[in-house]
Amino acid sequence: MEEHELYKLKYPIGTFEVPEVITDENLNEWIGILEEIPNKLRILVEGLSEPQLEAPYRPEGWTVRQTVHHIADSHHNSYLRFKWALTENSPVIKAYDEKEWSKLFDAKTAPIELSLTHLSAVHAKLVYLLKGLSRESLKRKFIHPEGHVETSLDENVGRYAWHGQHHYTQIENLLKRRGWV
Repeated sequence: MEEHELYKLKYPIGTFEVPEVITDENLNEWIGILEEIPNKLRILVEGLSEPQLEAPYRPEGWTVRQTVHHIADSHHNSYLRFKWALTENSPVIKAYDEKEWSKLFDAKTAPIELSLTHLSAVHAKLVYLLKGLSRESLKRKFIHPEGHVETSLDENVGRYAWHGQHHYTQIENLLKRRGWV
């Protein structure tokens, strides 16, 4: 497979681009995406067979099952990052090795319903929290230990809206390519 084709499978909606200025319109759109993505994902993957759940979305990529579990794990970690940044002064967050997490027994074998339910709960709490935050609160930051990169909460809203859509589209494209939807 050519590098360009592999890139399109890996990043079907492109990479996340932070706007120069994050507007109220951006935030409202991103919060709407965060509110909708758990149900959209559930509708997309419900009824998939075990062999379909074991299909990788790209060569050498995660399976549908691993991707669903990854979304829930990643967004759970993101929710904690929001809480830390709101309650501590520019905390250094705890990073995690998502590739290693995807190799764990639960990511490779657990029913996806566990992560779909978890994602719905995490997003309900996150969206409720985000809708109650002031613009000033959304300017609070956390620091990622890899490279000591500072991220504001308003940027993180966009990043996780993108992240959910990114993985949703990876799965959706696989299902379309295989004629499963």
